[in-house]
Amino acid sequence: MHYWHAIYAFLVAAGIAALLTPLAGALARRVGAMSMPSNRGLSTTEVPQLGGLAILIGVVVAAAIWLPATIKLAPTPHGRPGAAGVVHTWWILAGALLIALVGAVDDVKNLKPLPKLIGQIAAAVVAVEGGAVINDLTIPFVGPMQFPHGGGTLTVLWLVAMMNIVNFSDGVDGLAAGVCTIDGIAFAIIAFDLQGGHSNAAVLAALTAGGALGFLVHNFPPAKIFMGDIGANLLGYLLGLAAVVGSLKTGAVLALAVPLLILAVPLLDTGFVVAKRLKYGRKPWEADDWHFHHRFRNLGFSQRRTILYLYGWSAVMAGAAVLMRIVTHDHPHQFWWIFLLCLLLALALAASVYLVWVLEILKFKGLRAIQLRSQDPDTTEHEIIVTVERDIETGEFDKVRK
Repeated sequence: MHYWHAIYAFLVAAGIAALLTPLAGALARRVGAMSMPSNRGLSTTEVPQLGGLAILIGVVVAAAIWLPATIKLAPTPHGRPGAAGVVHTWWILAGALLIALVGAVDDVKNLKPLPKLIGQIAAAVVAVEGGAVINDLTIPFVGPMQFPHGGGTLTVLWLVAMMNIVNFSDGVDGLAAGVCTIDGIAFAIIAFDLQGGHSNAAVLAALTAGGALGFLVHNFPPAKIFMGDIGANLLGYLLGLAAVVGSLKTGAVLALAVPLLILAVPLLDTGFVVAKRLKYGRKPWEADDWHFHHRFRNLGFSQRRTILYLYGWSAVMAGAAVLMRIVTHDHPHQFWWIFLLCLLLALALAASVYLVWVLEILKFKGLRAIQLRSQDPDTTEHEIIVTVERDIETGEFDKVRK
């Protein structure tokens, strides 16, 4: 397979999604799948959902053209004989259709958490039955690990987690679609490199990125339409599969580190939010306004500025993952490549510290101090610190404008 197949799949999925998204919006209005303004969301107007339907059609068409009926997986150096196997494309698409159906029903009827979870598990099981199974995995500093009997369960957990991670991050115009575009492109580049230019996993990742990008044309703030659960669950499912049939199914030393680095932003956001919910005795799936994009809003950032910060952060992390793969595979001993990788990793770390720590705490402290001292000039430094710590912990504070 030539790399042009991945590019064509990307462009076709993007074009179809861009063309059909307005029609999906019209359908959403007709069936009443509308998102209402709320304290949790950042939109101030009624917006149609079901945009994920356009993504689904773009993905299915591109896959039908450029993915073969079976995706052959390269055997890993430490895997069991015959463990590589194949992944059946139509099973993957069947799982995509199933999770899209569950998401569409949720967008129209607002399903309870348990039926949604059952639907996610069912879609993941379909993919596993189609051959997308992690039977062995190379973990940095640990070495190869094999899962001869538990690989299916591990894969289902991974796919369900990815669906919810993308779903959780879909809280501001253009965020989930943009991040999935960036991450899908990174997965495509890495999957193509890992298989020596013959990876169908690269096509899968590319058409996922293309579908997300085509939808983003209409979802960039101010959004004309939302992807809804149909789109968020679908993109999470496809990105998870791109990782399974791409880097996770190889014997590369960085097989686990690479997808975790690519997905660092949504993973950190979800981990942060779930930890907060558990800390305060709330249900992990219960909606709130503790996500990174809500924190930016509380600092007075516009939606566009918020997503540009998060796009930049995602791009740096994804770029570091791609360069890490290139350096370790093609240039393991060349000083300048290693220096460039270290520089980009340092930039990724700095961006993470800046966005998670400085924007969340230090910068907010300065803005909060101005606000508190304007109300009471005698406010002490200790009182400011106590107030800021309480605000950051609970997420309950007044918006501070620059």
